[in-house]
Amino acid sequence: MPINLPSIRDIDVKGKRVLLRIDFNVLFSDGKVEDLYRINRTIPTIEYLSQKGAKVIIISHLSAGKNGSLASVAKYLNSIEKSFPLGFIKATDLNLIAERLKNMKEGDAMMLENIRLQDGEEQNDKNFARRLAELGDIYVNEAFSASHRKHASIVGIAEFLPSYIGFLFEEEVKGLQSAFSPEHPFLLLLGGVKAETKLGVVDRFLDIADKIFIGGALANNFLQAKGVDIGSSVLSENIPVEKYLNNEKIYFPADVRKKDGKIYDIGEKAVEEILSLVKEAKFILWSGPMGNIEEGDFDKGTKIIAKAIAESGAKTIAGGGDTVAVINEMGILDKFSFVSTAGGAMLEFLASGTLPGIEALRKNR
Repeated sequence: MPINLPSIRDIDVKGKRVLLRIDFNVLFSDGKVEDLYRINRTIPTIEYLSQKGAKVIIISHLSAGKNGSLASVAKYLNSIEKSFPLGFIKATDLNLIAERLKNMKEGDAMMLENIRLQDGEEQNDKNFARRLAELGDIYVNEAFSASHRKHASIVGIAEFLPSYIGFLFEEEVKGLQSAFSPEHPFLLLLGGVKAETKLGVVDRFLDIADKIFIGGALANNFLQAKGVDIGSSVLSENIPVEKYLNNEKIYFPADVRKKDGKIYDIGEKAVEEILSLVKEAKFILWSGPMGNIEEGDFDKGTKIIAKAIAESGAKTIAGGGDTVAVINEMGILDKFSFVSTAGGAMLEFLASGTLPGIEALRKNR
């Protein structure tokens, strides 16, 4: 079912204060931004609003909580070639922020400090959402990857301002919705962890996908039920194993690679089986690595499969932080039909067809 949400293309933003919610929750290494993909995907929206004469006020979070600052992200954005001037407000007092914003001119962009430093953000406090909304004239949600959170800057704020979506949000919805009416044969490939959410995706796609392969730590419960010695490998709680174990559409690793008695990757037979499924498919949806990609050469299975998917000729969708990191490292991002910037939000959207952030925008219409 198509999701029709009002876009920034639909409005005149000249002279307006636009509160632009972005997800700059990225990885850092020695104070430098490590993951640029998500940041770079948002730049077209910022540039568009700036060029149209808006006063762009950027809101984002860092999951580092009370110690997390967005100063490094602002520094990165000021180091690249772009068409908008960018300032950064370190203050977290909303009254001080409002004073600083009074000096903005048309076309300016100003980034606020980590919104999770604000009391009331994660609680979706209505009073805080109202005060935040007073900083702007228009709200734009460009944070699809954070829109599974019922937070004030995602959900609450939309109650108080005319609300729209940005270009990346639009691309995410369109790209992921294609999985609901795919070409066949359709292969769903799931790895990593987050069993509760990912099995929700399996439930949603049991009648849509032709083949489903479950690997990574996600497969451990099923392998144990099949009699495989999993040692001290991670197990998920409250998994209805029997529901999936004997479904002829669902495949599990035929073998695994271990270290110190723990499963760290899928084995050669499992890799060959996935390669065979990839070769048959015309549509592939992939989320989650097949092994512990941060440990030694246990990213081997994941990388072989990533390369095969990229070269398959099928329509391909990939998402999730670890999955995208591998694809990015291999330099094959552009070989995929669509790569989502989202992890948990992508899974929730695929499982339910909507998100709290989407529902907030719908109510605003």
